Amino acid sequence: MTTEPTTRTAEPAPEAAEPFRFFRLDVARTRRLSPTLLRITFGDDGAGGPGSLDGFASGGRDQSLSLFLPQPGQTEPVMPTGPCWFDEYRALDPGVRAVLRSYTVRAQRPGEIDIDFVLHTDPAGPAAQWAAEAEPGDWIIALGPAVPDNTGVRFRPPEGADHVIVAADETALPAASAILESLPAGLPVRAWIRVPHPDDAIAPHTAADAEITWLTGPTAGVVDALRAADLPAGRPYAWLAGEAGMVRELRRLLVRERKFDRRAVAFTGYWRRGASEDQFRDEAGADGDAAADG
Repeated sequence: MTTEPTTRTAEPAPEAAEPFRFFRLDVARTRRLSPTLLRITFGDDGAGGPGSLDGFASGGRDQSLSLFLPQPGQTEPVMPTGPCWFDEYRALDPGVRAVLRSYTVRAQRPGEIDIDFVLHTDPAGPAAQWAAEAEPGDWIIALGPAVPDNTGVRFRPPEGADHVIVAADETALPAASAILESLPAGLPVRAWIRVPHPDDAIAPHTAADAEITWLTGPTAGVVDALRAADLPAGRPYAWLAGEAGMVRELRRLLVRERKFDRRAVAFTGYWRRGASEDQFRDEAGADGDAAADG
């Protein structure tokens, strides 16, 4: 009997999913959480098209995404979403093109995501102004995660870390809260969070063994509090976020004074005192800091 040789045709390798893509976010409802924080729950338009939230895949923790919001006086964002979107966006009149800001995905449920906005009032920026006036029927565009493991998640404790340090101001409170809620039961955590008003101190639900210190003074108080703290021994992992000057001082404190391994310190500047949001975004792009609002 003659056996015919078997010929196998190699299957093409699956294409890797793009980590980020555009989504349309429709305002479903809003809820004032505190004097400073407003939560907006977004859905989609229900059409199930390319912008459907069915493909949205938040990695949790401090998952960031880019929001494109209408300019004051506009009813919808002016935003190209094609393959050359960034060059087209930059070519538009800055007073016309959508306002670009980075935010944190506070929570995701089937067909919905929550984003918490800090309502700055000194003065209110265009993002805070839009959020304060948002109502069902309004919509924006997001460049958001299409795979859960993506570069928008920065909180990544190394294997073997036996306790976590969190230090943040109000702009990083949504991310800090989501991080604390993600931690395993019993993990020791020390957190220092600065908020403008005592009623902004909204304790997250966490299974971790977390001790949270709420501070209501200037951002320098976070640095002072961490410097005075008696930290546990062992292998720490630190996550620092908020005003860029505060974050720089916190990192210097942990690495130089407390002798933390610099690889065990994640840090992100969300804003810079004395700089507008747009100025800080431009500076951040030049020096490598990340810019985010909440």
